[in-house]
Amino acid sequence: MKWLFVVLACIQLSECLKYQIKLHKGKSVRDVLKERGLLDDFLEKHAYNPATKYLRPAQHDTLAATEPLINYLDLSYFGTISIGTPPQSFTVIFDTGSSNLWVPSYYCSSPACSDHRKFNPNKSSTFHMTNKYVSIQYGTGSMTGILSYDTVRVSSIDITQQEFGLSTSEPGSFLYYAHFDGILGLAFPNIASSGATTVFENMMSQRLVENPIYAFYLTRDNGQSGSEVVFGGVDPNHYTGQINWVPVTQEGYWQILLDSVKINGQVVACQSGCQAIVDTGTSLIVGPSDPISTIQRLIGARPESSTMAVVECSSLPSMPYVTFTINGIDYPLPPSAYVLQSNYNGQESCSSGFSSMALPVAEELWILGDVFIGEYYSIFDIGTKHVGLARAA
Repeated sequence: MKWLFVVLACIQLSECLKYQIKLHKGKSVRDVLKERGLLDDFLEKHAYNPATKYLRPAQHDTLAATEPLINYLDLSYFGTISIGTPPQSFTVIFDTGSSNLWVPSYYCSSPACSDHRKFNPNKSSTFHMTNKYVSIQYGTGSMTGILSYDTVRVSSIDITQQEFGLSTSEPGSFLYYAHFDGILGLAFPNIASSGATTVFENMMSQRLVENPIYAFYLTRDNGQSGSEVVFGGVDPNHYTGQINWVPVTQEGYWQILLDSVKINGQVVACQSGCQAIVDTGTSLIVGPSDPISTIQRLIGARPESSTMAVVECSSLPSMPYVTFTINGIDYPLPPSAYVLQSNYNGQESCSSGFSSMALPVAEELWILGDVFIGEYYSIFDIGTKHVGLARAA
C-alpha cells in the first residue's frame, strides 16, 4: 500500500512530475499512474497548473480567511480591520500597489484625520511605539507618521506585533474625501517605506495562512455587494475556466509583461510589449498619454479633463472590445467593463475607464486597476512570484 500513499500525497502537493519521486520498487509515480490508466486524468487535473494545491475555497481548517470588501461606486474597495487590545476598527484599502499598513492617529491634526477614525495608543494594552518615521507618497495623496507595533486583526486572523504607520500628517484633499480610513499594502516587502514588515509577511512567518497567496474578486455595477479578498487560498466560486499564471518581471509592485493592447484586432498600444502593474488600489486602467488618447478616440470618448473622458451611454452596444494580451493570452474587456456608469437624480452618465498619467519612468508603463480586475479574478502568489488571472464569475 506504500505506492497508494505516495500517489495521494503527490496529487495533493502537485509535485510528482516535477521531482519524479521514486517508490521502493524503483518505479516513479508517473510509471504507477500510467500502469493503472490514471496518468492522462492526473495530467489534465494537476500537471498544467503548478499551483493546484492552492485552489480551494477559504475554510477555517485550511488556514485561509476571507475579508469582505465594500464596493464604493466601482472606484474603491475597502474592508474593515482592527488594531489594538481592545480592538479599534478602521476601514482600509487592500492595495497591491503599495506595501505599508497605516491608519490615522490620535496625534494627527490634518483635516483628513479629523474626518476619519483615529487610532488612540493610550487605549491599547498591546501597543508599542518605535522611534522610526515613515513617509509615503501615493499618486493622489500622501502621509507622514511614526511606525508602531500592535495586534492587527484581518478577517479571522490575529497578527501579533504587526508594524504599522500612525499618520501625523495627511496633507491635501484626496484623503479628506476618501471613504476609507487607511491603507493596507500588499505589494512586495522590498518597497515598504522605512523597511516596515508587511502584513502578509507576518501572516506567513506566524503561520497564519497555509499558502503564500491572496486573491481578489471585485464586483462591478455601482456598488454591487460580494467583493472579497481571500488570504491563503482562492475562492473557486468566483472564477470560471483555467487560471493563467504570469511571471512577475520585477519584484516590488506586481509588475508583469503586457504583450499588446488591441481594438478590433489591431494593435493600438504596446506594439513591442511593455510593462504593466496589477493594482487593486487604482480605480481605472492607466497608461501613457498617446496610447490612451488613441483608445479614447477609438471607443468614442471625448476628453472632459486632463484625466477623464466621457462617452454617450447610448453608444455602449456599438462600442468595441479592448483586448489586453498577456503572456500570449487575450483578456478582452467589453464596454460594460471599461465604461463607468452612474445615475444621479435620474440623470444617467457614462465615463471611460481609461486614463492617462505622467509616470516617472522612461519605458511605456500601464496600471491594470479595478476596471481590469473586476473582469478577471486576480491571484497574487508571492511564493512563486506569479500573478494568476481567470475570468471572474
